[in-house]
Amino acid sequence: MLQCRAVWQRLAPLSRASSTVVRGGAKRRGTLLQRWKFPLDQQMNRQMASGVEPGGSGAIYLVLIGLTSLGAGAYVYSTIKEDKERYNVRVAQILSRSSAGRKPEELATKTEKEEEVPAEGESAFSAEAPKGVATEVPEQASVELTVEKSETEQLSETGESGKDKIEASTVVPVSARPDIPSHAPYLLIGGGTASFAAARSIRARDPGARVLIVSEESDLPYMRPPLSKELWFSDDSSVPETLKFKQWNGKERSIYFQPPSFYVSPQDLPFVENGGVAVLTNKKVVHMDVRGNKIRLDNDSEITYDKCLIATGGIPRNLPALERAGEEMQKRTTLFRKIEDFKSLEKISRNVKSIVIIGGGFLGSELACALGRRARDTDLEVIQIYPEKGNMGKILPEYLSNWTTEKVRKEGVNVMANTVVKSAKYQDKKVILKLKDGQTVKTDHVVAAVGLEPSVELAKSARLEVDSDLGGFRVNAELQARSNIWVAGDAACFYDLKLGRRRVEHHDHAVVSGRLAGENMTGASKPYWHQSMFWSDLGPDVGYEAIGIVDSSLPTVGVFAKGTAKDTPKAVTQESGTGIRSESETEEIATSVSVSAGAAASARPPQEGEDYGKGVIFYLREKVVVGILLWNIFNRMPIARKVIKDGEEHDDLNEIAKLFNIHED
Repeated sequence: MLQCRAVWQRLAPLSRASSTVVRGGAKRRGTLLQRWKFPLDQQMNRQMASGVEPGGSGAIYLVLIGLTSLGAGAYVYSTIKEDKERYNVRVAQILSRSSAGRKPEELATKTEKEEEVPAEGESAFSAEAPKGVATEVPEQASVELTVEKSETEQLSETGESGKDKIEASTVVPVSARPDIPSHAPYLLIGGGTASFAAARSIRARDPGARVLIVSEESDLPYMRPPLSKELWFSDDSSVPETLKFKQWNGKERSIYFQPPSFYVSPQDLPFVENGGVAVLTNKKVVHMDVRGNKIRLDNDSEITYDKCLIATGGIPRNLPALERAGEEMQKRTTLFRKIEDFKSLEKISRNVKSIVIIGGGFLGSELACALGRRARDTDLEVIQIYPEKGNMGKILPEYLSNWTTEKVRKEGVNVMANTVVKSAKYQDKKVILKLKDGQTVKTDHVVAAVGLEPSVELAKSARLEVDSDLGGFRVNAELQARSNIWVAGDAACFYDLKLGRRRVEHHDHAVVSGRLAGENMTGASKPYWHQSMFWSDLGPDVGYEAIGIVDSSLPTVGVFAKGTAKDTPKAVTQESGTGIRSESETEEIATSVSVSAGAAASARPPQEGEDYGKGVIFYLREKVVVGILLWNIFNRMPIARKVIKDGEEHDDLNEIAKLFNIHED
């Protein structure tokens, strides 16, 4: 009706204008009867019988009015018909979407109820029930009614552009939503630090993003470093359950990055209005179809994606001698990596008399110190076995490795350096290790901390390149393996602009590479320029931070000074408020460095047998610094990054050591 009225309002002025023109012409020329000189009374009768002239301008007037009326009618009919068709189509779309996901019997029930039309003035949901009979309103029906109403209102307000948003929010009842979503705009494979950093980065750049993390573990994303550090130094017996620990500064913290309330369930992820991060636990990706943008899980479920991150981390290595020893030996061997491993080893350490740790690197030395300190108050015997000359012998120069070994022994550990396990067996309720030099060690349990193998199982199905020397997926400077696929963390073999192709297995690298991959998944296109750092603590009094290529086979130059009470991991965490030092570590490179006025006039190399309080060790390639280790010196990484970035030859590294202010009290 409104459109008809609008048409008439447009045509009325035209009609009035035409009538005015005709009447004006008639006044000037007179009627045909006057020109033919008919009698006056006959002229009046003819004019009263017909309001228009039978010919001339009057005929044009009749034709014009007729055509106008015909066109207006056709236009009105066509408009009303098209509007009705559009209305019917839209209603059909709304009804089909609101009924999606319902079972056939539910639809049939609803159809039967719709046929029972209530009396005039009554509502199907408000009619009074007979006495003694409860009025039952199906919860699903009421939900669907609300959805249809709100969707219709929103469509009228937002138009077609808001269709996708509305469709993804509330149209499917909760009971009909699948446990595993069929599509994830952002799919992250792996539930570790790199995946969580990527998810947080994606959400920061795209607040409405829907991110799905697929994890083989049963736990939400958590920090791994405390598993071999702070968790062992707590006196609280509930730590294995709460996974909360006190840092060196006394502050309590949870091992988890975020509480469960931070995440949405995988079931609700496609329907939440503002997106979110969901974690699908206890699921493993077994196949990847790169061309189809699709992955398959170990339960045969399939998930499509728009962008995908592979952050599968690594798998702890085992010794061949232990693998060949049989099932009973495997039950008494821990490959330390996950929360489950910490809980298991913590319980075992309270119930056995002897534990052997095989490995002298970061993990082996940290666990040896942690268990050795616990052994002070118990009858537990802790033995550490490794083939190097001293603890962390592949990283530290020999003099510092020897000093560290003595430090570990003082913690109550029986260190057996230059030792290789040749075979193992379980006999008479004891694990018997036969060493290469002929010795035999009997123990109750073995911890193998001999490195990490990057998890690249998906390389075959995804047809991704794996580095033959370093392992891991080869990626470009933007951490991209191929179109719509990125790799971060331990599994990424990336090209370092200064140091060449590398693969890094440390917390800080996982954080930074995950964050950059997340940014690039949202279109940032940034190269990975960051020199990640790593750190290790041998208790609250000795710790170090390192950056670049830190390899004891390289020439090194060390400059040391007397340490103070402020030069310990415990002191630095009291200042920064966190035991995860990379979280307080700035990622910037120092723009300029200068020697402070309090620096010593000359620095000196270490003397054998002295106590290495604090110092700087430079790792060189043809007089160019490629790695820096800061021993009990903290919060100096921006300076170290600049020294490596400059890539200059240095004749006197004592002057470079002064940049770190190691002689300040």
